[in-house]
This record gives sequence, structure tokens and C-alpha cells, in this order.
Amino acid sequence: MAKEIERKFLVISEQYREGSVSSLYRQGYILNSREKCVRVRVCNDKGYLTIKGATQRVTRSEFEYEIPQEEANTMLDLFCGGAILEKDRHILTYGGFRWEVDEFHGDNEGLVVAEIELPEEETEFPKPAWLGLEVSDDPRYFNSNLLKLPFKDWADADFRNG
Repeated sequence: MAKEIERKFLVISEQYREGSVSSLYRQGYILNSREKCVRVRVCNDKGYLTIKGATQRVTRSEFEYEIPQEEANTMLDLFCGGAILEKDRHILTYGGFRWEVDEFHGDNEGLVVAEIELPEEETEFPKPAWLGLEVSDDPRYFNSNLLKLPFKDWADADFRNG
């Protein structure tokens, strides 16, 4: 079974931009429940269909398939109820690990989250200076939940600068 082991952090500076490669992502959810989700995503000229299971600590099952961009766009239009998440994803390597830093747009403007995928939950990794508070166990930061309760509607301010 395919597994995703991912940790998430808030970002406290723009230093991650140095040497990163950026792309615009558009994504929506065909199914979005606590136990599982089915996501469709468009990035550059490619589409992806992803099925994810419930998160246990920082691990969950994940199956991702490339699909034609045209079909992905149609799925976004037909099956996602107009709820589309947009973000710029910056990809970079630090300390031998791949990092993905997402800058969100629209109702999630101002939120910047870094993710690292690990081979094992216990894997140690160097933390760049631009990392803030770890939010791996806070479901507000799941992309699927940012459509349900966008960043602009959060009442508290504890998310800033970790």
C-alpha cells in the first residue's frame, strides 16, 4: 500500500524562495471526509487524481494517478462544486530533503505552509531557518479543510510566525 508520511510547518520568512522552482496549483475535492478524500489537481500541463485515507499521526495511505489536464479541469468544474483551492508551490532541497512550500491564494491568502515527506515517521532532518511552528497534527492546515474553513475566517491569531 502506498503511504505518505508528511510533516507540516508554518513559514516565518521568504528565504525558501532562493533556489526554489514554482508552479501554480489548482485543486478541488470530489469526496472530502475525515476518513478519506478524493482530490483532483491541475499543475502546469498535467492533471492528477489522488485518493487519500485518514491520517494516523503523520502517516496516511495515498494513491496518486496522472490524468489528462483537460479531464482534470472538467472534473474540477463538474464535481468540485466551485470550491477550488489555488496556491503557488515552491519546491526546493534543503539538507538532502525535498521541501514543498505552499503560498495560498483567495480565501487562504497570507497562509504559507512548508511540507516535507519522509521515508519513516522517526526520520531526522535538518530544519531550515525559515521554518516556524510545526502544525502536522492541526487539521486546520489540511488542504481539504482549508476549503471548508478558509484561513481568512480563523478567529485566533496563534498561527502567525510560529
